[in-house]
Amino acid sequence: MSDADPVKGRGEQVQAAEREAARRRILAQAEADRIPAEETTRAVPDRRWRRGQQ
Repeated sequence: MSDADPVKGRGEQVQAAEREAARRRILAQAEADRIPAEETTRAVPDRRWRRGQQ
């Protein structure tokens, strides 16, 4: 890139900064919405499950 078009370079810098900010917002939202693995893999004991089936 040459110094003949500094506006284009600045515009690209602004776009890159906006993309990075958007990426960080998306990652922060995903982390906030994440369900810990411990909660998703917790199982009901067999005896309790079987008691309901009888």
